[in-house]
Amino acid sequence: MKPRLVFVHGIGGPRDPAADLDEWLRAVAAGARAAGHSAHVSALTAGWGADARFAYYGDLFRTAGAQGGAAGTTEDQDDELLAALLLEAVDERLADPSLAPALDPAEARALHAARTRLVPPAGAQGAGAPARRAVNAVTSLLAVPGLRSVGGWLSARATVGMLGQVARYLNRGEADGATTLDQRIRARVADCLDPEGPNIVVAHSLGTVVALETLHEQAADVPLFVTLGSPLGIRTAVGPRVRPHPLGTPDSVRRWLNFWDRDDIVAARPLLERFVRPNADAVVPASSRVDSDGAWVHPAAKYLAQPAVAGPLVEALTTVAER
Repeated sequence: MKPRLVFVHGIGGPRDPAADLDEWLRAVAAGARAAGHSAHVSALTAGWGADARFAYYGDLFRTAGAQGGAAGTTEDQDDELLAALLLEAVDERLADPSLAPALDPAEARALHAARTRLVPPAGAQGAGAPARRAVNAVTSLLAVPGLRSVGGWLSARATVGMLGQVARYLNRGEADGATTLDQRIRARVADCLDPEGPNIVVAHSLGTVVALETLHEQAADVPLFVTLGSPLGIRTAVGPRVRPHPLGTPDSVRRWLNFWDRDDIVAARPLLERFVRPNADAVVPASSRVDSDGAWVHPAAKYLAQPAVAGPLVEALTTVAER
């Protein structure tokens, strides 16, 4: 049996889905070799071990829908949600007891400066609209080398535009006829799933929210669901807006592995098993920390090249294929 391997990306600008699929597969191959699974690498990269698909939806963000349409959202609401999301991520980073003793002083200063810009002191002049507060906060965060290299983004405004995709998805607006932006995005992921056969689903960043909601709507068999650098743990700006709520494991998922990097500011409150409800088979996320090298650890390829991530992924593909 040839399993379907579905990759679901996160935020970002326009991309080449074929090139990204190749990059993600090569990252998994590198991690698999490091995990001692060299014998299975050729099956993955040559395409006969899995039917690999890259669920691309980034182009849907390029065309703004009818703001304030059927779902009643506005750009101001998107900006407010983005500011709240940034504030919570900053606060979680500052409050994390595992980070406090080793938090780099430059990063700590940037985090505190960003927080001040997101929540100016009472009576402060020029507090500004939420979009301006978000840009000002990201300007502070980009002073830290590890955050400055986010995906190669060159400015705070461009970074805010990319991060704003999370808010645009969660606010369920931008209606285009009968569907909202979030529905159109999930349809792209659903189209990549095999409704008849087993699916291994690997999702990154915003893609973890998209994939989770899609799997709740679909009946496809999912022996393994892998989430990387997930913002699902952001408890006020993200978690309550995910559907269905409260957060739960989709019935189709038989195993869920969640990976987070200590230096990934996006993965706030990463231990998802603490608040995700089990499905009927008692499946909950099993969270594991990985530590990547380099200034910026959030990219999907960084996670996929980790032996702890690629190892169980390749093992699951092999087990399904040998049935």
